[in-house]
Amino acid sequence: MIGQQKKGRFSGEPHSYTRFNLTQNMEGDNSQVEMKPSSEIDEETGGNGVGGRLNHNSNRTPYVAQKLGCTPKNLCFIAATIFLIFIIGYLTGYLVHKNKDLNCSCAPSEDDVTHETGAVPFMDWDDVKKLLGDKLNTSNLEIALSQLSSSNHRAGSPGDEDLGNKVLKKFKEYGMKTWTDEYFVKVQDLPASGYNRIVFKNGPEERPTGLLSYSASGTARGAVLYAHYGQEDDFQQLKNMNIDMNGRVMLVRAGKISFAEKVANAAKVNASAVLIYPDPIDYPIGNDTSLFGHVHMGSGDPYTPGFPSFNYTQFPPVQSSGLPNILAQTITTGMGTKILRQLGGRAQPDGWEGINRLGNKSDVITVEVNNVLTEKRINNVFGVIKGFVDADRYVVIGAQRDAWGPGFAASTVGTSVLVELARSISEMVEKDGFKPRRSIVFASWSAGEYGSVGATEWLEGYLSSLSMKAVTYINLDSIVTGQDGFKVAASPLLHSLIQNTLKEVNYGKNQSLLSQFGKNNSESTILEPLRMDSAAYPFLAFSGIPSVAFRFHSGSSDYPYFGTILDTQQNLNSVTASQVPQLAVRAGQFAGHIALRLVHDHLLQMDLKKYNQLIRSHVVQINMRVKNVQRLQPQLLPKTLTGQWLVMASGSYNRVSSILTADIQNSDLENMETCRMINDRVMTVERNFLSPYVSPIDSPFRHILLGSGPHTLKALSSDLDALKTASPEANAELFRNKLAQATWTIQACANSLAGDIWSLDNEF
Repeated sequence: MIGQQKKGRFSGEPHSYTRFNLTQNMEGDNSQVEMKPSSEIDEETGGNGVGGRLNHNSNRTPYVAQKLGCTPKNLCFIAATIFLIFIIGYLTGYLVHKNKDLNCSCAPSEDDVTHETGAVPFMDWDDVKKLLGDKLNTSNLEIALSQLSSSNHRAGSPGDEDLGNKVLKKFKEYGMKTWTDEYFVKVQDLPASGYNRIVFKNGPEERPTGLLSYSASGTARGAVLYAHYGQEDDFQQLKNMNIDMNGRVMLVRAGKISFAEKVANAAKVNASAVLIYPDPIDYPIGNDTSLFGHVHMGSGDPYTPGFPSFNYTQFPPVQSSGLPNILAQTITTGMGTKILRQLGGRAQPDGWEGINRLGNKSDVITVEVNNVLTEKRINNVFGVIKGFVDADRYVVIGAQRDAWGPGFAASTVGTSVLVELARSISEMVEKDGFKPRRSIVFASWSAGEYGSVGATEWLEGYLSSLSMKAVTYINLDSIVTGQDGFKVAASPLLHSLIQNTLKEVNYGKNQSLLSQFGKNNSESTILEPLRMDSAAYPFLAFSGIPSVAFRFHSGSSDYPYFGTILDTQQNLNSVTASQVPQLAVRAGQFAGHIALRLVHDHLLQMDLKKYNQLIRSHVVQINMRVKNVQRLQPQLLPKTLTGQWLVMASGSYNRVSSILTADIQNSDLENMETCRMINDRVMTVERNFLSPYVSPIDSPFRHILLGSGPHTLKALSSDLDALKTASPEANAELFRNKLAQATWTIQACANSLAGDIWSLDNEF
């Protein structure tokens, strides 16, 4: 559907032609005109070729006259034949001439001809920027925010469907090709009672109404252990204190990392359950506000991992490896602080906020979770603006549409910016003559609150096509959560483009986003790692598509109303000084500049060298750790094992990326075939960093540099740390296999980037 061209949009309208019917014979069906080859004529006339015909007797009776006789009737017949031949010749010439005219009028105009050849008279980039700035404005954004606000649009609900229909209608109004994808996904909701249960010591039963979808079900009983934010470092500190964590119920604060990561970290230390509460230092939301979220250590429908949840798909029962096997439940601020005040045991480690006790074995709590697994029908909504040269290559811009409550910051702002970008760019094409080389797909996702379910199901359904044709994904979720700072998380391939965009997008008078938020005008203070709970993460780490997410935020603290029913326009105004429309416009311009640059230029603005530093830093860490293990545990890693192959693979990527960068600088940008070949090679980089040695069911985020799982370079460093201390979970043989696989993944990426098979680096 994406590759089809919209009728009447970029192609000419059909033309009508006049058919001329000529009379076949003037004398009826039986009359004939006899035609003979010239050789026969020469024989009958006594001539010899051309010379013979030219040197005939001038008094000689013409051949036709001889054949037919010079009677008046025959002379009339000859005259009629000559006239008929004249008419046929005249009409033939007329039709040929008219056909040429019709071909001129029916053929594409100069612009359309260049659409076929690639030499489209594109706008200057400065004109493109100005057009977007003129069309994307505060007044239109305010209207969109008003029209797309909803108090109840949880995934699969009538409110979600109604909002999706509004977005679809907008796309159609803008003249875009539109379509929808329907999925049937499994999610967990609260039991029919509307709550789960906890009982601390011998106190009264508490009934939390918050939800962590995809928690294990059942009852757990154990002693409470306070674990700060539940990060890996927090549990390591508890381990260093020789605290027994087996079977404990972990009490952790919300924030810093996702709910799923907190639960996964607790499961690693054999906890029996996790209770997550909003500490008033981070979440000034009152004592009784419930938190909602999910604990799937992955994305998409966890009951169809690696497959799309279409209604007609029949797969054997399977579950994602990211589903937790321990209980998880959110509790309110009041419930959490009440438990904290009654904990005994040792004091918390230095550096943890607050003055809390960690809890001892007598601080027993019972946790009961009985969430219900249900199936929901959801719809993703799409619209496309098609390119004029490489229409089958596209930038995807997406926004989550659903929310636990009003979701004004979580989804409404992003959906409004999505719709306004679609309107603005459509008008630029229809009214102002802007001709993007590549296409732009606008996507409105459902079930984002359950773990980017709608977006991931789309990726799973069309992975083989998207990984080859999708240039970049731009995420619009949660783009305005404050006004004090600006953060961007993206693939390293996009860092140079992001830096240029930060310089181009205005924030205020004579100020750019970079000058306003970048310390010392450096984008390094704006860049941050891409979080697993971002919808951009599966595009990058699961599908190998360069992705970017960004946000205006309030300093160091997170927006406190995410995952609550308090995510309203009023509360978002309170943390932005009522500047939501203005900030949304700037966010839209930032996303729009990136998208338009990627569909405007001959060559994709992706910096291959940005990965060099990241690869090199991992290689250095791994080599250093290998030497430490060989020194301290020589029986585990022999001296014959070195990191030299990994160093050579890193060098291969560095060498090939430098060569291709030089080739790009020396290429003829007017040669469309050359540009397409270069762009296709660049687009393979992200995809080839996905490890081919792990299953997407077991390790969906297969990116060895930015993904998550035992196959990553980060995991190799952790394995070496375990080998260094001779930890029971250390496995030297497994490490050697993983090291070889990671090494060849990098080398294979370099080989693919080199292009032709005879250009490969054979020195490995």
